[in-house]
Amino acid sequence: MAAVAAALQERGIKITGSDQNVYPPMSTFLESRGIAVTAGYSAGNLDARPDLVVVGNALSRGNPEVEAVLNARLRYCSLPELLKESFIRGRRSLVVCGTHGKTTTTALLAWVFEHNGLNPSYLIGGIANNFGRGARFTDSEWIIIEGDEYDTAFFDKRSKFVHYLPEVALINNLEFDHADIFENLAAIQTAFRRLINIIPGNGLLLANGDDPDLAPLLNVKHCPVRRFGLGDANDLRAGNLAIGIDGSAFRVGDVTFRVPMVGELNVRNALAVVACARHCGLSDAGIQAAFNTFQGIKRRQEIRGEVNGVTIIDDFGHHPTAIRETMRALRLRFPGRRLWAVFEPRSNTTRRNVFQAELASALVEADCVVVSQVARLDQLPQAERLDPERLMRDIVGRGRPAWYLPDVDAIVRQIAGHATGGDVVCVFSNGGFGGLHERLLSMPRPG
Repeated sequence: MAAVAAALQERGIKITGSDQNVYPPMSTFLESRGIAVTAGYSAGNLDARPDLVVVGNALSRGNPEVEAVLNARLRYCSLPELLKESFIRGRRSLVVCGTHGKTTTTALLAWVFEHNGLNPSYLIGGIANNFGRGARFTDSEWIIIEGDEYDTAFFDKRSKFVHYLPEVALINNLEFDHADIFENLAAIQTAFRRLINIIPGNGLLLANGDDPDLAPLLNVKHCPVRRFGLGDANDLRAGNLAIGIDGSAFRVGDVTFRVPMVGELNVRNALAVVACARHCGLSDAGIQAAFNTFQGIKRRQEIRGEVNGVTIIDDFGHHPTAIRETMRALRLRFPGRRLWAVFEPRSNTTRRNVFQAELASALVEADCVVVSQVARLDQLPQAERLDPERLMRDIVGRGRPAWYLPDVDAIVRQIAGHATGGDVVCVFSNGGFGGLHERLLSMPRPG
């Protein structure tokens, strides 16, 4: 939403906006572009009677601003609808989807096109360091867009990505997530089938051929299908993986690609980009030249600083698989150093017990574990809630010290009292986490 707001402002459109919670990096991004955000929702925010109200998918009936829009019969739409009609229609749309790796893959693909002079439009669910923003809209024929499976708006419960008119749909992986809107894995598979069903006959479905939950969706006849992955059965296979401190390398046929990112998940992300970029006519040399200069994404294994010899890392991970793969990548990136995982159960899925066992298995990839108080736990039925006491028992039972702490102050005290020089603290949250990263970087020197 913030990235599109900035792009519309560049078209000369006056933008106003409101949100309940605004935090970096998006708050500082909007501020840097002179877009003011009103804290909290109110009918008064619409007194200027805007020409169009774009309603975010977190809002529902009962919200005072939503009610004011409906009562005044103001023109409104969802963000995906706005994108489809104002930015995507008539372009060659490359839609990057999947449970994990969407943001990194979209940013890497957009940078490959940019570095090779194609000047693409793009929409990324984060701020790509190469661009300094999450969205840009140009007169290029190409638009590269992160396709989110979450629902569109309270008045449109389809997944966002069905609005994105894909010429190429790139699906990295598929797992259960978003327990607040999807009942089970089959419901998520249905959402992805809807996306696959609108790929044109002269388009392409690019899919992870190693993913068993994605496999049942790939037997389609209306468009070409190409599988990528590490297994022998894939059309495009990455082999000879070499993952080191500063990056990862892999071979596709007789060509070696290198990316400045660590971990198998990032190898898969880069392989997907190779598959898509080749399909769109880019050379291997051009792809590698872009890989060489890729600078990553804010909040994806982002080093925020160091204090008392302790490295503080910010990561958006909020699904057990993402946490596990990030910790494994950090283990390779920081060999021999003690790793802390500090996790905020904030998403609508991790507040629930659907991943009770999986969270424990992911967090024990760290040497020390801190879990903050589960957000809005009282809003869930007792039978659906994540059980933090059981989570602590499961982690401690696997030989890892673990603490369940009530607030940011307690977390800072715990880490300040126990972390030592050389430790790496990775903070996992899809929110602001009460400014924990800045608080940790301000820890006093011991003694």
